Amino acid sequence: MAGKKNTKLSFYTCNTTATTFVLFLSLLSFVSLFFFFSSFKSYYYYSSSSSKTQEEENSQTSNPSSSLCDYNDGSWIYDPTVRSNPRYDNTCKEIFKGWNCISGNKSNGRDLINWRWKPNHCDLSPFNPIRFLHRFRNTNIGFIGDSLNRNMFVSFVCTLKRVSNEVKKWRPAGADRGYTFLQYNLTVAYHRTNLLARYGRWSANGGVLESLGYKQGFRVDVDIPDGTWAEAPSFHDIVILNTGHWWWAPSKFDPVNSPMLFFEKGLPIVPPIKPEHGLDMVLKHMIMFVEKNMRADAIRFFRTQSPRHFEGGDWDQGGSCQRVQPLLQEQVEEFFSLESNGTNVEARMVNQHLFKALKGSSFRILDITHMSEFRADAHPSAAGGKKHDDCMHWCLPGLTDTWNDLFITYLNRI
Repeated sequence: MAGKKNTKLSFYTCNTTATTFVLFLSLLSFVSLFFFFSSFKSYYYYSSSSSKTQEEENSQTSNPSSSLCDYNDGSWIYDPTVRSNPRYDNTCKEIFKGWNCISGNKSNGRDLINWRWKPNHCDLSPFNPIRFLHRFRNTNIGFIGDSLNRNMFVSFVCTLKRVSNEVKKWRPAGADRGYTFLQYNLTVAYHRTNLLARYGRWSANGGVLESLGYKQGFRVDVDIPDGTWAEAPSFHDIVILNTGHWWWAPSKFDPVNSPMLFFEKGLPIVPPIKPEHGLDMVLKHMIMFVEKNMRADAIRFFRTQSPRHFEGGDWDQGGSCQRVQPLLQEQVEEFFSLESNGTNVEARMVNQHLFKALKGSSFRILDITHMSEFRADAHPSAAGGKKHDDCMHWCLPGLTDTWNDLFITYLNRI
């Protein structure tokens, strides 16, 4: 009886040992397969990443969030809940009268803050001004460019002043206007410059241009920055540049009566070049100037072109912008397609020059163009108080608040 019991026990022990061994081999096989496929997946990911074109790599270098989210790919969502906590209102004293659409009684002025931009594959949250002030204390920020950059600057300042009213008003480094938030030692300034380069009235006084038939015009020195911002790169820790609208402004630079005449190293460029070629030269020199005069670890942004929304003609031809809803996608293409050569193609034309000039530079691109193309409803229009509809600047509060959300999102990820 004991022998049979021992035999059964031996059999059981052997059987258990065999089972354990089989399980061990199965586990070993599973682990091997796991590591094999993991290695294959890692290799595939690396190969896919390595196969990116140089253009894609440059794009991701220039755009700090491109690998995380395409903020250009999205739509405007009507969301009345945002009104319950506005970042600022029409009582902000920094808002230029012509952009204050609520005080100017624009029919949809109060409704503008109810629209938010929703990227298709992520979210763009409103920036938190208190958190920003704490994180970027002891920082100098400069908005450098035309009145559209002032539009963005005012939106930014109004948002910060809502939560911090200890403010010193001054003009650092030749700025048109600026503020320091004393509790945080944070300075935000706006440097007004239309072309980035220095320019002024020119009259013939002998020389090669007069021999070519030019009597007067505007001299543009492509390699010399406008004095309003020449000191800005050495002062600021973060800069946001723009230019564009003035380069296609026949009312300012009439190609016959007051053409743009470009100079380099103090000498006229002969034969004279067209404004678009002058823009290319200015962008090249100004990008080099900023890179040379800012610290290596400073942050440099170039904002893309802000679109206009004139319908029925340009600003001096009876054009207007009476819409109270954002455009649909097909309407956007009607407004801005380069093939149509319409009134508002300026934005995409400028961007072509801009992207080419910024390639390989240390600038990051703040691309606000496409999201803004939808917003034909967000201009001051007749509420701007001008003799013509203002379909170029933006109502405040309004669209440029979203530009600043994007700006701060990029800053937080750098």
